[in-house]
Amino acid sequence: MRLFQLLFRACPAALLLVLCLQLGSNKAQENTPRIITLDFQLLRDGTQEVTADLSVQTELKECMVVKASLSSKVRIEGGFNFKYTACLCEDNPRRFFWDFQTNSSARIAAIVDVVRELSICPNDDAVIPIRANRFYVVKTLPAA
Repeated sequence: MRLFQLLFRACPAALLLVLCLQLGSNKAQENTPRIITLDFQLLRDGTQEVTADLSVQTELKECMVVKASLSSKVRIEGGFNFKYTACLCEDNPRRFFWDFQTNSSARIAAIVDVVRELSICPNDDAVIPIRANRFYVVKTLPAA
């Protein structure tokens, strides 16, 4: 009989401990800094002229070298094919622009790759994330 009383007293304490551990682990995941945050806008001026605007930020304390480009299954000529390389730091977000012409609709992806390249960031102390090196966002450009 005493064995059962011991079991009943331990169960609520164990449940409370599990609940506290679960709440604590959820808080730890919220404080993880985001490697890259992308904001991508496609603006059409009413004709064939399109401006793609990509803002890139990081919450990491370390800097990293990034390459930004656009991609689409629809063939688009001109400035669409430019690739930018820059140093991205927490206190120095980057903004990239592309101007191109098209009158067709297309799904356009803004792609940011974290790369290992020297002489881009000061002192060459840039980092490369272990889990993911490619980040992207896709938008649909309607026909003109």
